Amino acid sequence: MKRLLDALCSLLAGGALFAIMVLTLTDVLGRKLLSRSVPGSLELTEILMVVVIFAALPLVSLHREHVAFDSLDALLPAWLRRLQQLLIDALCAAALAGLAWLMWDKAAQLASYGDTTAQLKLPLGPFVRLMSALCALTALIHLLLLAQPPQDDGLADPSIDPTDRLPGGGAT
Repeated sequence: MKRLLDALCSLLAGGALFAIMVLTLTDVLGRKLLSRSVPGSLELTEILMVVVIFAALPLVSLHREHVAFDSLDALLPAWLRRLQQLLIDALCAAALAGLAWLMWDKAAQLASYGDTTAQLKLPLGPFVRLMSALCALTALIHLLLLAQPPQDDGLADPSIDPTDRLPGGGAT
């Protein structure tokens, strides 16, 4: 399941990023060579950036690659690091689930109003629903990470002075 999720989200994020690249190249070449821009290129780029960001969010959570301040982790006992990780995963799951619910509600509102992009008249509701679904998926990932056994973070070796892992090494 993890491999499938990895592949689908990677394909979605990578495909959107590639589309941005092709769109930008086409737009620049069109402006320079033909004096014509791709109609709606800014709108398409914005929408595709949303897809890149929200499709990458489950991947970042699944692989635990969020930006983290861990400079003091070497000084904490393993049980406290585990408690910290559980708390972080629970808070992330709750925040992302709440965000997904709010976005789903907003998508329904946009769809009922018939809101579209300004130039290309693309409906906004489906894109906000996609954002909501990817937030909900990321929340689910954090809930599943709560049940995952603790990972060996390399900090459990009692023969190593924890201060040696800090910048500048241990005591002198």
